[in-house]
Amino acid sequence: MWINSPGGDCVAAAQIYNMLSNYKGKVTVKIDGIAASAASVIAMAGDTVLVSPVSMLMIHNPATIAWGDHAEMQKAIDMLSEVKESIINAYVLKTGLSRPKLSHLMDAETWMDANKAVELGFADEIMARAKTEPEKEPEEGEGDSSEEDEEKKFPPASSSMLFSRRAANNALLNKLAAKYGGEKPKADIQAQAEIPAPDTETGRSVDALMERLNLLKR
Repeated sequence: MWINSPGGDCVAAAQIYNMLSNYKGKVTVKIDGIAASAASVIAMAGDTVLVSPVSMLMIHNPATIAWGDHAEMQKAIDMLSEVKESIINAYVLKTGLSRPKLSHLMDAETWMDANKAVELGFADEIMARAKTEPEKEPEEGEGDSSEEDEEKKFPPASSSMLFSRRAANNALLNKLAAKYGGEKPKADIQAQAEIPAPDTETGRSVDALMERLNLLKR
C-alpha cells in the first residue's frame, strides 16, 4: 500500500488500521511522499514499512473543535486525551518506544525524515533507487584512486533530521529574551533548534516583541 497523505479523520484512520491489521496476508506500506497525522497511524499497520529517501513522517496531538460551557470543554479535553492514548497504542506496537517518549514527540509536533523514521522505529527500511549498470573495472594502472578521492566523489550520508515546532518556538523566545531582556520560557523536551538572533536593534520593548510573536504563533 502506497501512502502520500497529510492525514484526516482519526476514526477513519483507526478503521483502515484495523482492516490492514486483520488482513491475513503480508502488508507492505510504502511512504512515497508524506504520512502525517492520521496517515501515520495507518502506516503503523504495515508488517514492513518502507520510506522514500525524500519522504516525511509527522506525528502530533489530535485536535477538534468544541463549543459550549466549561463542562462541554472538559468533555472535549477528556475525549482528546483518550484519542491520543489510542493513537499511542499503534505507535508503541510498531516502534517499541515508551508511551511517555511518544507522548512528548506528539506534544512537540515532530517531523521526521526517512533516516529519523527508521531510527525511531516508525519505518523499517529506506526504499532503494532502481539499480543502474555497474561501472566497468578500470584497467591496471588506469583510473587508480585513493580512499580520499573516493570520499570526495561519494561523501558520507548526512545525519538524520527531526524537527520540533515547539522547540523552534522556544529557541526563538530564548534569543529574544537574551537580546531584549525578559523571562526565558521553559526548555522543551526536544533539542532546541539554532535560530540566529536579529542583527540590528529595533528599539521596540520586549513586551511589544512578545505580543507580535504571540500573534504570529496564532
